[in-house]
Amino acid sequence: MSGTGPADGPGTAPRVLVAGIGNVFLQDDGFGVETVRRLAAREPELPPGVELMDAGIRGVHLAYRLLEGFRTLVLVDTVSRDGPPGTLYTIDVGPEPPAARPAPGPLDTHAMDPATVLALLHDLHAGAGGTLPEEVYVIGCEPRATDEGMGLTPPVAGAVDAAADLVLDLVRRAPSVPRRG
Repeated sequence: MSGTGPADGPGTAPRVLVAGIGNVFLQDDGFGVETVRRLAAREPELPPGVELMDAGIRGVHLAYRLLEGFRTLVLVDTVSRDGPPGTLYTIDVGPEPPAARPAPGPLDTHAMDPATVLALLHDLHAGAGGTLPEEVYVIGCEPRATDEGMGLTPPVAGAVDAAADLVLDLVRRAPSVPRRG
């Protein structure tokens, strides 16, 4: 994939999209949305070219938005890896489509995890064109509860500022991260 184009032309900052994913009506599942809200309050700290998106449960909208030419994508979501609630993870997903793809069938736009969004993105790109992100990261938080209810549990709420700091560190270095060959 070329290093120039809509994602980053000469003299412009590479475009980065930070998308908060999750359902705010399912307790800790709202972690990504809350982290992006917190980042919006710190907007002066964001480097040029960084855009924030509260994707919530709108995974299809996110996939289409990504075709607009972002060099780097940072998804913020809950990630279950059997760690203590509130544990943060930084995962380098890479630009390739996920190996495990969702089974064919009706698309449930309200239950799209990052892997499903990325698979849809690659399918849309194959059919409609556009520019795929060259770098894809997930900043994830181990949830404590995802039952119906508003508000994050204490350990997850306590991880939001640290997650925002991780996102800021990542987007500040994103343009200088070596590109994959």
